[in-house]
Amino acid sequence: MLRITEIQLPLEHPEADLRAAILARLGVSDAELLSVSLFRRSYDARKKSAVTLNYTVDVEVRDEAAVLRKQNLKDKSPIVPTPDTNYHFVAKAPVGLSKRPVVIGTGPCGIFAGLILAEMGFNPLILERGKTVRERTKDTWGLWRQRELKPESNVQYGEGGAGTFSDGKLYSQVKDPKHYGRKVLTEFVAADAPPEIMYVSKPHIGTFRLVKMVQLMREKIVSLGGEFRFEQKVDDIVIEDGQVRGVTLASGEHIAADHVVLAIGHSARDTFQMLYDRGVYMEAKPFSIGFRAEHPQSLIDKCRFGPSAGHPILGAADYKLVHHASNGRSVYSFCMCPGGTVVAATSEPERVVTNGMSQYSRNERNANSGIVVGISPADYPGHPLAGIDFQRQWESRAYELGGRNYDAPGQLVGDFLAKKPSTQLGSVIPSYKPGVLLGDLGPSLPDYAIDAIREALPFFDKQIRGYAMHDAVLTGVETRTSSPVRIRRDDDTLQSLNTKGLYPAGEGAGYAGGIMSASIDGIKIAEAVALAIVAQ
Repeated sequence: MLRITEIQLPLEHPEADLRAAILARLGVSDAELLSVSLFRRSYDARKKSAVTLNYTVDVEVRDEAAVLRKQNLKDKSPIVPTPDTNYHFVAKAPVGLSKRPVVIGTGPCGIFAGLILAEMGFNPLILERGKTVRERTKDTWGLWRQRELKPESNVQYGEGGAGTFSDGKLYSQVKDPKHYGRKVLTEFVAADAPPEIMYVSKPHIGTFRLVKMVQLMREKIVSLGGEFRFEQKVDDIVIEDGQVRGVTLASGEHIAADHVVLAIGHSARDTFQMLYDRGVYMEAKPFSIGFRAEHPQSLIDKCRFGPSAGHPILGAADYKLVHHASNGRSVYSFCMCPGGTVVAATSEPERVVTNGMSQYSRNERNANSGIVVGISPADYPGHPLAGIDFQRQWESRAYELGGRNYDAPGQLVGDFLAKKPSTQLGSVIPSYKPGVLLGDLGPSLPDYAIDAIREALPFFDKQIRGYAMHDAVLTGVETRTSSPVRIRRDDDTLQSLNTKGLYPAGEGAGYAGGIMSASIDGIKIAEAVALAIVAQ
């Protein structure tokens, strides 16, 4: 097949126009074009009065060689052979495998590590401290509706990981030369994700669909020989002469293993501490802190799409903003959720953490996004886990400012800029549950972060007119943007720098950020484990 890129058509083009454009690029007759497969569709909204669609397609023609020969070599987007994006397994489990690999965690990284290992015949054992995804969903709603936090079953812990309660974004900026991302999308579609995620430029799934998908993927792994054990917290890891020999569960049970995948997520603070105490090499890493900002979704749609706002192909508009503040800090939008809600995302008692979530429809009235400030280990000097202490400090402060009942502190943007407490909501009703207590967000973060956000909001208003509207709401605090530690691994074997057989993986280890990159890292880790086992 041949790949054609950068086919540009108007937003409202007739379906036949795409085939006509393909024929024109190929320079062939209609009879010579045997098939068309859509690989990517994106939009260009830089000119709001004339939004366009951009297509990348794979085509089959009668004489590929002739098409390739006659094209102009000076074309900016030449026609090329379609690359092989199929997934190819790197190994097969040996007969009579004595110790199966263990995967800790069932977020996107752990699920894909388990899936690939199962597909190669390694029968992985997958351990999860939290509950199955449906039980976990009930517990999470318990916090949102009844202010009851379950420390082992919440937005952060449980089957599906933190990404289950998110917008379900499936795009990433990581380099993917082996097309692992296509494997991820293919498996998601097989697990009942919308087929369109294979070709839209910014695919997303939404929480409700993710719940079902996670369950179906678990069932597939089990059918291939994998085993899941829920509510099985790993309390210790056994290391002998720099080699992993197994794990110990909170129940006291010991599981022997020479290959252990750490897909523990960015909030497994007690597990980070255990690994640090056992001497596993890790270091503090940068992350970001800030607030959730809520605006009317209609405002964002109008600013981004102009007259085309509301078009079904475009859907709810997103945005990406960044500002380099005069105090040297970078302020940027993070995990933007069109038509979504702000959710309570703490995993520890008497702390408040916010995050964003959307359903597939993205039809809630508010848009929300993290507006966060980059920080580095210089802001929390000390041992490698100092970033966790830093997070806890501000999460506890938010709990106090919110009234000590898991309500979140909030403030209107206009009042925040004017440095005065908010006392009454305006046109934007915050979506955070269980509730928002209005006041002054100034004490909720370090002064340098508050100053940087105050400076950034008016600049963001120049890009999205109305962003600094008085009634927009800020809700605090957002602290779990990424892992505060990196569990360093060897570039070639992907094993811990000083602990053989231990495979730090995904977002918790500091090697991913989001569903897609974590899933891709899970595939890489599974391959590394498989190759290490067959080489023994």
